[in-house]
Amino acid sequence: MTPTADLSILSLITQATLVVQIVMLLLAFLSIASWTAIFQKQFSIKRAKRETNDFEKQFWGGADLSRLYEIASNPRRKAGAEERIFEAGMSEYLKLRARAATSEDRPAMLDGARRAMRAAYQREMDALEARLNFLASVGSVSPYIGLFGTVWGIMHAFTGLSNLQQANLASVAPGIAEALVATAIGLFAAIPAVVAYNRFANDIDRLANRFESFMEEFLNILQRHKHST
Repeated sequence: MTPTADLSILSLITQATLVVQIVMLLLAFLSIASWTAIFQKQFSIKRAKRETNDFEKQFWGGADLSRLYEIASNPRRKAGAEERIFEAGMSEYLKLRARAATSEDRPAMLDGARRAMRAAYQREMDALEARLNFLASVGSVSPYIGLFGTVWGIMHAFTGLSNLQQANLASVAPGIAEALVATAIGLFAAIPAVVAYNRFANDIDRLANRFESFMEEFLNILQRHKHST
């Protein structure tokens, strides 16, 4: 076998020690899982942005609150995150208003709507942030897993030198090279996960700010219009 073939990536992987191969297999699994999470999260955040834009266009376009609530509460329709927050607040507000005996109960009605929307908001944020911790873990742990494989491989390479009468660079290079492949695979798994985590965290923060602003503005509307439905 030629030196070039000996130092090819495929040869380095197949000829690595069992421990290094297990490390590479684990890193490959983490990489595939993280890319799957990245594509799923990208799709869900993009959908959340689109649904939020569509709902806000209707809400601030002068649509009747009763009509919006009727649409949002339709069980046969898939509502967006902000629309579900609106539906939770409006539903609680209408329930409390139906039970209210006098107008003095109005602060309790607004407080109930606020609590309902806050609970719905937390549920939506939990859904949006799902699997972000996994991406953060892959980004932080993968380099260390790869480093472990590298250290083990280098240790194995230098241990093998004790059986040689004359050691030179050619005899130790394949062992070191196959060990460094583990670090490369670890970085390959970590870098996309870190980049995706930072981007998704920023996108989710922006959505969270939009949801919170909507809740405050919606409560102001309910406060201004005593007879809004």
